[in-house]
Amino acid sequence: MQHVDAGIETAEVVIVGSGFGGLAAAKQLSKSGVNYVLISSTPEHLFQPLLYQVATGVLPSTDIAPPIAGILHRHKGADVRLGKVVDIDAEDAVLTYETADGPRRIRYGSLIAATGANQSYFGRDDFARKTFSLKTIDDAKRLRAQIERVFTEAATADPDSRERLLSFVVVGAGPTGVEVAGQLKELAKRHYHQEISVSLVEGAPAVLPPFGGSLSEYARESLARNGVEVLLDTFVTDIEAGKVTVKTKDGVERGIGAETVVWSAGVQAGGFARLLAEATGCETDRAGRLLINPDCTVGGHADIYAIGDMTSLNGYPGQSPTAMQEGRHVADIIRRKKQPGTPFVYWDKGSMAVISRFSAVTKLNDKVKFTGFIAWMAWLAVHLFYLVGFRNRFVAVVSWLVAFIGTGRPGFAETEKPTAAPRSDSERRAA
Repeated sequence: MQHVDAGIETAEVVIVGSGFGGLAAAKQLSKSGVNYVLISSTPEHLFQPLLYQVATGVLPSTDIAPPIAGILHRHKGADVRLGKVVDIDAEDAVLTYETADGPRRIRYGSLIAATGANQSYFGRDDFARKTFSLKTIDDAKRLRAQIERVFTEAATADPDSRERLLSFVVVGAGPTGVEVAGQLKELAKRHYHQEISVSLVEGAPAVLPPFGGSLSEYARESLARNGVEVLLDTFVTDIEAGKVTVKTKDGVERGIGAETVVWSAGVQAGGFARLLAEATGCETDRAGRLLINPDCTVGGHADIYAIGDMTSLNGYPGQSPTAMQEGRHVADIIRRKKQPGTPFVYWDKGSMAVISRFSAVTKLNDKVKFTGFIAWMAWLAVHLFYLVGFRNRFVAVVSWLVAFIGTGRPGFAETEKPTAAPRSDSERRAA
């Protein structure tokens, strides 16, 4: 039960963040009828792994961002609030969050922090103004608007302008970077019927570094066959209007012409992780992630848990399965299904990434690996399973059929616009 005491509301459990980890914890708490307040900075739950499909028009944004209240509407103990946490008193177990009506304070019995991570630019924060990232729905809409703009302008441009407009650089060859590079090529060929230049830049010596071995090599070869220039052991040293400067580990520098630069290299913890670190004395790694205890508690506070991408524990991957398993683990401790202090153990169910239409890689373990069409079908099945709600799953199937079998792009039919308009050439040069 929630109540107000001397201007401070009280809640049995407070969850901050509505990503995979936060929702997994919420659903697990509901199994035992534990009441909770979930505070989110957005009214929607974002299925972040599919953001690139919104950006490239495969899916409308509504398919991957259902309302949180709708997801939890059957949970009687759920109390969903829209706000941003701005302060925390770890000793008195009180946090302050900003709402449209002003600041509010709430005292928690247990706190679960699950706010994820932001994009990292490795000390070059100016790159944020010169590139397109994929962390939010607005990010995806801005990139989609940019893609539509360059293809529209290229249709009537002179040869030199056309070449510049249809040149893309994707930085980071993790799953997002690989998927964006592959989809850009598919989009150009099957929807716009135009030739484009796509360069994929990666500082590591392999595409999809966590996969390694034959899967990384398959991904590289598949991208190359699809016309993507793959640059490994290569780092971005500068970005200016229409040009990306890269340098190899051997010191060879070159410039790549590009109207559009997509940044998908590296993550860093956000503001709430810094608040928690300062409030609890918890140490952080170079990316600002909380170095949590084995049971996912923070510092010396047994009533504060942190999960997902904002944390670092035992080298576990910063992926949604990790966040969901951690969310269920801490919820089980809170609802007394596990003993306090029980260490979290990650169950690696495997990894997968799409490269292009009908081509993907799937790794269940060191011995069980799939590539090509079988891996692509496995990717579809897994992502359909984790999409929230029957309608979202049904619409996604239809959209995928249109995009992958036909030549349409359902996402381009959206009338929604990003909250901030895509930057013009002059604005990007000024940045």
